[in-house]
Amino acid sequence: MAAGDAEGSGGLALLGAVPGAPRCPHGPALLFVKTSQGKEEGRRFYACSACRDRKDCNFFQWEDEKVSETRLAAREEYNRNHQPSFTHRQNVERHKNFVQLPLSKRRFCQECQQLLLPAEWEKHSDHQFLCDISTAQLKSPSQLLYPLENKKTNAQYLFTDRSCQFLLDLIVDLGFRRVLSVGTPRYSQFYTEDEFCHYNMFNHYFFGGEAAHETCRKFLHQDNGERVIMVTDPPFGGLVGALASSFKKLMAMWKETEKEGPNNQEMPMFWIFPYFFESRILEFFPSFSMMDYQVDYDNHALYKHGKTGRRQSPVRIFTNLTPSMIVLPAEEGYRFCAICQRYVSSDNQHCEICNSCTSKDGRRWKHCFLCKKCVKPSWFHCDVCNCCALHTHTCEKADAGCFVCGKAGHKRSACPSLSRARTACQADKKQRQKILKRVKMGICKRSAMKQAMFFRKKVKNKKKKT
Repeated sequence: MAAGDAEGSGGLALLGAVPGAPRCPHGPALLFVKTSQGKEEGRRFYACSACRDRKDCNFFQWEDEKVSETRLAAREEYNRNHQPSFTHRQNVERHKNFVQLPLSKRRFCQECQQLLLPAEWEKHSDHQFLCDISTAQLKSPSQLLYPLENKKTNAQYLFTDRSCQFLLDLIVDLGFRRVLSVGTPRYSQFYTEDEFCHYNMFNHYFFGGEAAHETCRKFLHQDNGERVIMVTDPPFGGLVGALASSFKKLMAMWKETEKEGPNNQEMPMFWIFPYFFESRILEFFPSFSMMDYQVDYDNHALYKHGKTGRRQSPVRIFTNLTPSMIVLPAEEGYRFCAICQRYVSSDNQHCEICNSCTSKDGRRWKHCFLCKKCVKPSWFHCDVCNCCALHTHTCEKADAGCFVCGKAGHKRSACPSLSRARTACQADKKQRQKILKRVKMGICKRSAMKQAMFFRKKVKNKKKKT
């Protein structure tokens, strides 16, 4: 179901997770409602929490729909058949057997993305596979697994070495020793049940049940003073509202384990997401702020660091940590703004009117006195919309009503005032068209005669030359 965080004028609105919701292979479905501008809410329905495209998961059910026992049984059977080939516990056992094999017998099927035991070689004989899998490779699963690139479900764009090293150094420098990494769905082959939980970040669902939930809760407990930070890099096409709901529940789990400290303290978090989602993220997490650091990816064609203008990576780090604590690398042009008390990019100039370093995309922004804020350098103030936008934008006021009479409910082509004027001048218009047609025909004839004479002369000149 192509659903988004619809707001304002019409669309699909997310109502969220509700008790007793029906389930698809991705866990409990989310409740949505169709909305239309100026109309009452439409019928409510359940759709898959993780997939925004019906091609990836076609689950759909009206909220008030009565489902037969036969259909429920068929649905449960379907959900079971669409789970991973092996459970997490089975994967742990397979991994133990795999590491005991000599290097020459360690194979990884690239087509099935699976560690192979010798008894399984024949079944995968016509597949491509890697041999001599080392212990170092097993500790770095991203080097073995092909990254998935479906933006609407489970896209896996991998950080460049630059971004990885920066995040690792930053986490260590801040004193964190435990990292809850949310968004690594295919790593169950490589980590034990104490290190990995199969989890849906869109509906806060642990596929391993209460045991997996308890494992996560124990990990969040800061044992022996080891500080925990959550790092997440969700698919950019995911529902922000659904993600925020799940992250708040993880924060609540962390808070339950904290017997000391102020009541308003939050679990430290890095949410890596494009800057144009800033308002949505701050809507759910007012304590967050966006860092200027540009996160880039190895396997993404657009999100690359070092490009100029609009081609720069739009991906940023949102965090609830004090901004001044996030030290950005000076060798990449980042500097500290003493007024804002945070590190900013080289072109992010402090605006004295806004009293802030206002750039979001890495370019130098300009202040608009009419909008009373800084805007992108390519934007200009539109007197019709009374705000800044691109030259090529469609005016909001123009869309709201008719150009001729200014009334809402119809466009210029269907305006009653225009139709009356059009009827009055139709006869005159036809007469003028006839006159223009005669004039054009006369011009065309003269032009054709001149052209024919020119070609005859040209042919004669060619004959003389030859």
